[in-house]
Amino acid sequence: MELTSRTLVYSLIALAGLGLVATLWLWPKLARQHPLVMLCRIALLMVVQLSVVGVLGLALNNSYGFYTSWNDLLRPGGTPLSLVGSEHPKGAAPKSGALIQPTSEGGLETIKDLPQGRPEEVGRVDSVRVTGTESGLSDQVFVYLPPEYFIPRYARERFPVLLTLAGYPGPSLHLVEGLRVPQTAWDLERTGKMAPTVIVMARPTVAPPRNTECVDVPGGPHAETWFAKDLPAALRSTYRVSRAAASWGVLGYSTGGSCALRLSMRNPGVYPQAAAMHADYTVPNDRWTDGDLFRGDQTAALNSDLNWRLRNLPAPKVSLLVVSTRTEEDYAATQQFLATAQQVADAHPEFRADSLFLDDGGHSFETWQRELPAALEWMSDHLKPPQDREPRQ
Repeated sequence: MELTSRTLVYSLIALAGLGLVATLWLWPKLARQHPLVMLCRIALLMVVQLSVVGVLGLALNNSYGFYTSWNDLLRPGGTPLSLVGSEHPKGAAPKSGALIQPTSEGGLETIKDLPQGRPEEVGRVDSVRVTGTESGLSDQVFVYLPPEYFIPRYARERFPVLLTLAGYPGPSLHLVEGLRVPQTAWDLERTGKMAPTVIVMARPTVAPPRNTECVDVPGGPHAETWFAKDLPAALRSTYRVSRAAASWGVLGYSTGGSCALRLSMRNPGVYPQAAAMHADYTVPNDRWTDGDLFRGDQTAALNSDLNWRLRNLPAPKVSLLVVSTRTEEDYAATQQFLATAQQVADAHPEFRADSLFLDDGGHSFETWQRELPAALEWMSDHLKPPQDREPRQ
């Protein structure tokens, strides 16, 4: 059973219930002061207590996504890779050793409100595990393929790509269940408000439970390499997606929004478009980042400070969208970032920062759901239609 499966949770609940019934039934019979009898009493209590603790731990993990698989739990540093995938027919099952492999991880089977129908009518959401050759990291992500991906007349067409990132420590499932990214995208596409786009849904926590803020941690996991090099390479090796960076963008909420801005500004040749909902603009030093994420490396810390980058480094050739509410506690920080961004944009037309503010709302899925349609439409307007096509077979 997968670590995140409900079957595992229900099995532990059943075990706890059986253990409790057995304890109540057998306790009078185990009242004698004999070493073997005492061990039996201890064993019954341990079964009940460990089962209850296991249920609570699994429920917490499934809510916050610290670990998405047994491999994550048992090998938290990631799985070093030695196999490199090769090109294979787009849409066919991945070959053994490919960079992307189908998986039952992630909990997609628990989502009941995905559009129902044939893929050429409603698209498809796949759960896959992506492996990286440069970072040595491996993680589960969801990939939404629009209906056009399966229609024969588009068989040679490549599609723009939008990477979407959850908050910390949320799993990729939060993008489907909480934010409703594929459901919203399908609704916008069928009403002509968004171009058909391949949407990748990932978590920023590629080395759980640590919050890496999507940067290469000195002496630690190389999360930025994973998102900026490994993930695009794997997607291009498996799906009919554009080879041109102009057709790629990144969107996120909370920590995922911070990652979106940081990935775009630090890697404009990979993600020249970014949309961030309720982002932070500096890397926090807290227990989730292990106190000091950069291990005293001030240069690395400054390079990850988005305000500092705007003031001190050449303007990146990117288009940004910053989304928040006027009642959110990050409103002042967002205004400061936008003021600096406007100064840069006035002097460097290749850099642009737009903004969208709701009058009310907080740091919640209810607010992010309200903001998502406008953010997706903005992103679709900025993703260039792919000019490259698949070669004729």
